[in-house]
Amino acid sequence: MSVTRRPLPAEVVTTRQLTPHLTRITVTGPDLGGFGYDGPDHLVRIFLAPAPDAPLTLPDADGDGWWPAVRAMPDEIRPVVRNYTVRRFDADRRELDIDFVLHGDGGPASAWAGAAAPGDRIGVLSDGAEYAPPADTDWQLFVGDETALPAIAAAIEALPSDAVAVALIECGGTPCEIPIAAPPGVTVHWLHRNGDEPGTSSVVIDTLRSLSLPAGTPYAFVAGESTMVTTVRRHLCGDLDVPKDRVYFCGYWRR
Repeated sequence: MSVTRRPLPAEVVTTRQLTPHLTRITVTGPDLGGFGYDGPDHLVRIFLAPAPDAPLTLPDADGDGWWPAVRAMPDEIRPVVRNYTVRRFDADRRELDIDFVLHGDGGPASAWAGAAAPGDRIGVLSDGAEYAPPADTDWQLFVGDETALPAIAAAIEALPSDAVAVALIECGGTPCEIPIAAPPGVTVHWLHRNGDEPGTSSVVIDTLRSLSLPAGTPYAFVAGESTMVTTVRRHLCGDLDVPKDRVYFCGYWRR
């Protein structure tokens, strides 16, 4: 099946609680064979019904026309749209794994994921990946919080066996850590907030400043809470003289 750039219908197959605040939802559908997957950090836009008891109506548009089509829909059927990262995609089985950070019912995606059950409907739109280490990269740095964990874990698990990398992952504590199948040359640091609210801890930048990093030409992937991301990027480019074009950064959320 050829790759399509339109919202695709899918339904929940399984839900799996990974940590107290992270759940993995697997969705499938006959159209997912056309879901284009470019690799780690692949963006998937999800479409949810506007209310728990409302039907899900997807925009009928290709390419960049999906967003104007959503905005033109009446309020009572306009879907909620949120951005997430693909954790795993199996084209043969037409299965897509998405990991959701749960923070109660304060957000529509968290509320949906917390109550999701097999058979629930969702829409998904493939929208590309930005993680792209240049060929001359000697080692990689991954920095993020729980929201960046799916992208970081997928990237680490896709590394060749001889890769050298350092990962700094902020989380709420030991119960929030998950297994990552990392090559021998990859060091994963789980950084606990120790009671601080998400988006308020300095544990990432403090740890980064204290580390002795590998020699050679780096590539950095930095994602998560916006202030943390900009602070890390400023340190890498300003204090460590890492060229800006070798640092991919993205604020996934803002406190």
